[in-house]
Amino acid sequence: MPCIDHCVRVDLRTVSFDVPPQEVLTKDSVTVSVDAVVYYRIKEPLSAVIEIANYSHSTRLLAASTLRTVLGTRNLAEILSERETISHTMQTALDEATDPWGVKVERVEIKDVRLPVQLQRAMAAEAEAAREARAKVIAAEGEMRASHSLKEAGDVISTSTAALQLRYLQTLNNVCGEKNSTIIFPLPVEFLAPLLAPSAHGNQGTARPALS
Repeated sequence: MPCIDHCVRVDLRTVSFDVPPQEVLTKDSVTVSVDAVVYYRIKEPLSAVIEIANYSHSTRLLAASTLRTVLGTRNLAEILSERETISHTMQTALDEATDPWGVKVERVEIKDVRLPVQLQRAMAAEAEAAREARAKVIAAEGEMRASHSLKEAGDVISTSTAALQLRYLQTLNNVCGEKNSTIIFPLPVEFLAPLLAPSAHGNQGTARPALS
């Protein structure tokens, strides 16, 4: 009716707004700065006009407080690794709170998590220490495997005369390959055994009988 009613236009399209960075104290007492973006639409225009004076401004304020509340129940590791879960939790809480206003919160996305500079340096140092520790473990495992291989090779060589002789000849070959004028090397008794055996048999064959 003229002079009594007035027309209010309500946009039924999905709109979005940015939640300003919020300083939040996490469950493990770390101060972080987090911002987000919220997507919503009006599902009940009459409720949006009658039940709340300014649904847009009220939704923005509620989104900021909900962000602080939800993040305050999580520790830093969860905030960094479970953004999707936190976004869903925040979307559900916002949607329930704004339902009487005729507002439908469709989606919430955590945009950025900013850490204090000192904490960033500490985390970088911790990551570097973890990498160095892993490198040392890998090197130690490699040395252990190499020592086991050397032990097995030593056991094989010590129990096999042929392997010992082959190793000896390889060593002589490496030494002879160097530019040395004089080479002195020991000769194992095992190498002389085949040469001494015929001589010993020959001496036994030519031995003179003892005179009575």
